[in-house]
Amino acid sequence: WRATVEKVLTMRRFVKWLVLSSAALGALLGAFLGGFMWLNWQPDRPVESLKARWAAAPSQFVQIGGLSVHVRDQGPRDDPLPILLVHGTSASLHTWEGWVTTLAKTRRVVTMDLPGFGLTGPNASHDYRMPSYIRFVTGVADHLQIARFVIGGNSLGGEVAWNVAVAAPARVAQLILVDAAGYPFTPSSIPLGFRVARTPGLNVLMQNVLPRSIIESSVRNVYGDPARVTPELIDRYFEITLRAGNRRAVRDRFGQLAHGTDAARITAIKIPTLILWGGRDRLIPPDNAHLFARDIAGSKLVMFDDLGHVPHEEDAARTVAAVQAFLATR
Repeated sequence: WRATVEKVLTMRRFVKWLVLSSAALGALLGAFLGGFMWLNWQPDRPVESLKARWAAAPSQFVQIGGLSVHVRDQGPRDDPLPILLVHGTSASLHTWEGWVTTLAKTRRVVTMDLPGFGLTGPNASHDYRMPSYIRFVTGVADHLQIARFVIGGNSLGGEVAWNVAVAAPARVAQLILVDAAGYPFTPSSIPLGFRVARTPGLNVLMQNVLPRSIIESSVRNVYGDPARVTPELIDRYFEITLRAGNRRAVRDRFGQLAHGTDAARITAIKIPTLILWGGRDRLIPPDNAHLFARDIAGSKLVMFDDLGHVPHEEDAARTVAAVQAFLATR
């Protein structure tokens, strides 16, 4: 009888300890989570608060399809074939400035923030599928009274570019693809920010919480040489990500992804095409470059073995030299 009582008392003490320990652990985890959120609380920022730093001249905002679109239109206006450049997921028109500095000396160059990104921000329909982006880019060209153009793009922007070339072949004179999406692919490494945006629950939490370290890790991930990533570059990606509505737009965009479903259309491209690729691209592997080269008759492929997913940004001088050579062959 005494042994039984002792066992009961021991069990009660254990249960009490377990309850107290669980409560202490819960309080500790709660304090940690609360502290994390307090330190990294980053609610949406109104676009007006970002314009002073990220939309100085020659930036302009034009009304297209109900959106106030962030556009830069640089270089000589008498250029018969302006160049339109389209950025990738979570980037902005600023990613092209290294190229624009060189190209705009002799060519008219138009860059823009796609809906859902940059300072343009989300569209009312939350539609970030390819037909919507095709209409958007041709709408920008129409607004600027550009009938025919050269178009280039990186990653998602490259996918938009070649789809515009397929959808409106009479309007596109030349095509430049920079680590472009188009075929099914398996990344060897996905930027942390993209993984967060695709994780249910966590992507909702990040609507108001965003550690700067996530942006830094993501940018470094897409560079062939992370040492080229500067604090100023991280500032740009971080602050523009906070533009009101952009984080939800990225979540919506990933929910609408359909990479590779239209790959068969690539063979319809019959215009001069330059394919640039970073040999250290871990997001869209370099073997995709060879698929584009195979399927676009007469295309030219230039591989930069030491660069990553955004070679135009990582080494603007070297990559734009290849573009200039390509444009001169027309």
